[in-house]
Amino acid sequence: MFSTNISPRFLETDALGHINNTVLPMWFESSRDSIFRMFTPDMDVNNWKLILASYSVNFHAETHYGDDVKIRTYISRIGGASFDVYQECWQNEIKTVSGVTTMVHFCHQTKKSMPLPSEIVAQMDQHMIELPKP
Repeated sequence: MFSTNISPRFLETDALGHINNTVLPMWFESSRDSIFRMFTPDMDVNNWKLILASYSVNFHAETHYGDDVKIRTYISRIGGASFDVYQECWQNEIKTVSGVTTMVHFCHQTKKSMPLPSEIVAQMDQHMIELPKP
């Protein structure tokens, strides 16, 4: 698991004083940097090897301004050329949001997916979580 601490900013709140629902996908993306570095250690966008195929976000409780949050990031599925990242947002020991993002190992020159390298799969295995079946 990777862990990222975030201090919500006032500008991220909505009229009801909650963190706006559009903010959480951005927090989740910024918390995937450790995974991005597995594929592109120097984070050079000219050598980027991933694309986002899909994401879903589920809201469990309100997230508020004024208290830090912790984003927990796991790998929940590894396929041949793609993998799923499962993330949770925790505030005051309450899971407020969860989400799953499907990433594809991708060659931007050929516009085709590529098999996941075994050395990266080994790194991702260290951060696996088994999710309950729906």
